[in-house]
Amino acid sequence: MKTRFNTFDIICGVAELQKLVGWRVNQIYDVDNKTYLFRMTGTGAVEKVTLLIESGTRFHTTRFEWPKNMAPSGFSMKLRKHLKNKRLEKIQQLGGDRIVDFQFGTGDAAYHVILELYDRGNLILTDYELTTLYILRPHTEGENLRFAMREKYPVERAKQATEELQPEKVAELLENANNGDYLRQVLMPNLDCGPAVIEHVLVSHGLDNRVISKETASETPEGEEKPEKTGKKQKKGRNQPKLDQKPFDMVNDLPTVQQAVKSVQDLIIEAKCGKTKGYIIQVKEEKPTESGNVEYFFRNIEFHPYLFAQFKEFENAQFESFMEAVDEFYSTQESQKIDMKTLHQEREALKKLSNVKNDHAKRLEELTKVQDVDRKKAELITSNQSLVDNAIRAVQSAIASQLSWPDIHELVKEAQANGDAVASSIKQLKLETNHISLMLSDPYENDDDDETPEVTVVDVDLALSAWANARRYYDMKRSAAQKEKKTVDASQKALKSAERKTQQTLKEVRTISNIVKARKVFWFEKFYWFISSENYLVIGGRDAQQNELIVKRYMRPKDIYVHAEIQGASSVIIQNPTGEEIPPKTLLEAGSMAISYSVAWDAKVVTNSYWVTSDQVSKTAPTGEYLATGSFMIRGKKNFLPSCHLTMGLSLLFKLEDSFIERHLGERKVRNLEDDANEQDFKEPEVTHDLLSDEEDSAENPLANVSEPSSNTDTSIFPNTEVKIEHDTGRITVRANSLNGENEENEVKENVIDKLLSKKPADEETTIILAGPSRKKQVSAKKTKEEKARAAKQEAAKQEAAPPADTEAKNPSQVKRGQKGKLKKMKLKYKDQDDEEREIRMMILKSSGKEKPQSSSEKVVEKNVTFKEDSAKPAKNLAPKNPAVELDDADEVPAGGDVDILNSLTGQPHEGDELLFAIPVVAPYQALQNYKFKVKLTPGTGKRGKAAKLALNIFAKEKSCNTREKDLLKSIKEESLARNIPGKVKLSAPQLQKYHK
Repeated sequence: MKTRFNTFDIICGVAELQKLVGWRVNQIYDVDNKTYLFRMTGTGAVEKVTLLIESGTRFHTTRFEWPKNMAPSGFSMKLRKHLKNKRLEKIQQLGGDRIVDFQFGTGDAAYHVILELYDRGNLILTDYELTTLYILRPHTEGENLRFAMREKYPVERAKQATEELQPEKVAELLENANNGDYLRQVLMPNLDCGPAVIEHVLVSHGLDNRVISKETASETPEGEEKPEKTGKKQKKGRNQPKLDQKPFDMVNDLPTVQQAVKSVQDLIIEAKCGKTKGYIIQVKEEKPTESGNVEYFFRNIEFHPYLFAQFKEFENAQFESFMEAVDEFYSTQESQKIDMKTLHQEREALKKLSNVKNDHAKRLEELTKVQDVDRKKAELITSNQSLVDNAIRAVQSAIASQLSWPDIHELVKEAQANGDAVASSIKQLKLETNHISLMLSDPYENDDDDETPEVTVVDVDLALSAWANARRYYDMKRSAAQKEKKTVDASQKALKSAERKTQQTLKEVRTISNIVKARKVFWFEKFYWFISSENYLVIGGRDAQQNELIVKRYMRPKDIYVHAEIQGASSVIIQNPTGEEIPPKTLLEAGSMAISYSVAWDAKVVTNSYWVTSDQVSKTAPTGEYLATGSFMIRGKKNFLPSCHLTMGLSLLFKLEDSFIERHLGERKVRNLEDDANEQDFKEPEVTHDLLSDEEDSAENPLANVSEPSSNTDTSIFPNTEVKIEHDTGRITVRANSLNGENEENEVKENVIDKLLSKKPADEETTIILAGPSRKKQVSAKKTKEEKARAAKQEAAKQEAAPPADTEAKNPSQVKRGQKGKLKKMKLKYKDQDDEEREIRMMILKSSGKEKPQSSSEKVVEKNVTFKEDSAKPAKNLAPKNPAVELDDADEVPAGGDVDILNSLTGQPHEGDELLFAIPVVAPYQALQNYKFKVKLTPGTGKRGKAAKLALNIFAKEKSCNTREKDLLKSIKEESLARNIPGKVKLSAPQLQKYHK
């Protein structure tokens, strides 16, 4: 199979790409470390074309969308720096070598991209003096020639184009050729066209497989050395595919060779005109079907700019240009590999079935043959009864005479020498097994003919008579017949089972092949990602480059940035297409993801995470400082999230066919407190991580994690907060409990809230200060007597006016199962809190709990709230404009269509849904609660791949997994399944021990 350009392909490609001269470079991308895409724009800025260059292999224009690298490589950045907006001024082949020079710009501003298409290949960027600015593969050749940066590229090293071969030059080459050389081996070094063209002209002129033969080679003294060379050449010739070698006739064949050389030169001239077409040479492959018929598909094996004579009998696909043919050949390689893999698996399955059939047929044939042999031996013993009995008695008498075994052998040989009939019938003595071998023939066969009767060697037991030996052989024959009957019965069942398994395998292979071809890789799969329980897409960077990428390219103005309070953690983005406020549950899930994808996972240490808005994230470093790749400056207040366990989950999302998407709308949506209370089904008690603090903590922090009585855990996702009010200073200190036990206080200055406290005068001013973790801690004063008195009064007022939740709790018949205990804890914990104070706490925590209709007095209070800016912060914008807003047109920013993509993915497939493919997803376990397939992942010692394989086995063995879902599971690659697992894990699932066994 052809894998790279040859010399003639380069000539045609360079000629055809001359139409791009004058076009401007718009952008440059890298597909991998060897393949680069040049986005070119025409003179009218309307025409666009993509030029693909692969080191050592190819260059061509492409109309396909190739997957670009997640972040541009260093070579791409260099190319962008020097070539962006430059015009392509010249494309040329260096001499007759497989080296192409692309020149961008003119004069002193010119830059060259030199592509080497031989050996391991190379790609070099040079300036106008051909001094290397960047090289893909630095290396040295010999002692003096170095290919490295700041070295001048040796253009003179390229192979120079050979002169046109004149007829007399051709004759001279053939006369000086070695004996045994093929004709194409003589012409190849002297014609710059590649092997395919030479083969074409030789086949066209009937000179294929001509071998130089010199009869006088052995007559000269110098000829003694030539046989060694000749032998080597002949050995090479024997390895050639064709065996019809013919000697080259210097007199008759020379004019034809000269004419063939002229044809090569005409082809090269035609190729330089740039008007060649493209051809893909194909071979027909047989593909078995379920019905037993045979289908065919065509596999691409080579691409050429000309339909050469050696490929006339092959199937081919024709294209208008050579570049189109090359583009089609390489772009379909992946699907062809899938087809060939499928075909190989189908052939293996059919081969196994054929082997089973052949094995059973062979066993039956052997059993039939054994019966025939045993029957024949029994008949021969019966026909030669007296001879057999005499032989047995003779050997028995020798043994009874106490002769040694060697003496018995000598005795038999003497008797045979004397012509004794009984001794002559003995073939071998097997005294160690008490047997003798007799040569017996049918005495009634061929009586009238002179032919010698057929002799058969029969083993006879010395302990049995002739009749007993015959009966023994008949018994063996009957036993073989019974075995044959059982084998036939078993064979029918085994063959039916094998055929059924083969058909099932063929069906699965074809199904998986179709699934793999239909599988669409979404843009977010290159990152860490999951879909939150409220249908928000959350993505995180795998490394520093991806952290940089998602902030610069994918973070939009309304998105939320989440990060763990630990160095080296993943930058997590919550995409917010609607622009509305992100619910707390999604924030907590994103925070859990940020912590898990950090060193905290392997260290098994839990830390805090926080979220900020997109305009607080900046790449602008403070004066005198430098931000490395993947690092950002967070300006303004950080909103800290509560601590959570390091618990992730592995699950599957299924891609729905468009007509079935509507059935699954609303599976992931924002749920308020009423929805949760109505939709929670307490069928069995479930042990979950309680985010509320213990009763002992509530004594110290009576206002921590305020939530409505009817809620479960949705509003309890913010950190425990301690609020202390000092009347003499007019300051409220808000303290957030960090996970390591240290209290970090957040303080923000604020104007007076009129009548905030029941005993506080209306004209007294209160300032709320929320300090970030980097500010100096401020110590709150102890509770004063006034605070204690106010708390006692609030408790009395609360007891007089019981909340609706208390009324509900008093009536056990109206309380759902499992809620009674929770309501009792909440009542005890928040007994000192009134409604007005609760509103203040919820406002400080920025909780998005259920909104209540506001009274006119509350509206007045809200209107009077004003905030004072900290003197350390700028008055207006906290950070420069988000760089994600200012992007080139070439950068691919996901649009609002992401919502449609998310809606087409479901973790809860219904019966009858048409599922296209399955995508593995690793997400915080709380986001996977309603998914059909899921396992829990926690930090452990198990390997990721083994855990992923076990999880796939668990999913496939579930009773609720239907046939289509099993097919989709089989199409998932294990490496993609384990790719997003944070590190070494412990997998948890029901009845896990059964799957281990």
